[in-house]
Amino acid sequence: MGINTFKYLLIFVVSVLLQVLIFNNLLIERIIAPFIYILFIVLLPFDTPRSLLLFLALTLGVTVDLFTNTPGVHTSASILIGFVRPGIMGILTTRETLDSITAPRVKNMGFQWFATYVTFLVVIHHLFLFFIEAFTFDDFLITLLRVVLSSVLSIVLIVLSQFLIFRN
Repeated sequence: MGINTFKYLLIFVVSVLLQVLIFNNLLIERIIAPFIYILFIVLLPFDTPRSLLLFLALTLGVTVDLFTNTPGVHTSASILIGFVRPGIMGILTTRETLDSITAPRVKNMGFQWFATYVTFLVVIHHLFLFFIEAFTFDDFLITLLRVVLSSVLSIVLIVLSQFLIFRN
């Protein structure tokens, strides 16, 4: 238990630091903004209790909000994906698979499953985050463009992390 706790604490710290120090400063054409910090929620074990998952999502969101001076924006989006994550896993995976494999990784579940799983979570996160940030539907198409482009970049970075960090 101690090694896994340390591993996930390290993923938490590294994903927040990468987000705050690098990716928050990587705004491309004032439209594309990657959000890599949700990697922490994406990679949590399948058997993480829902209450712990929501608490960790809350902690992650509050931490990012504190560093970025965006009170509640990242917190609410993180809690949302923490809430929908078990349902998405239930849709994409059988109960037997969830019982036999400990964590969502490309090497455990395959590239197509992982990419689909990440796509669902990232798009939900980004839709909520960008529309809460805009807090209007006046520039609906621009906000939707931001969601699509930022989602694509975030998905690529999260999937790429599997091959750079979690290789065999």
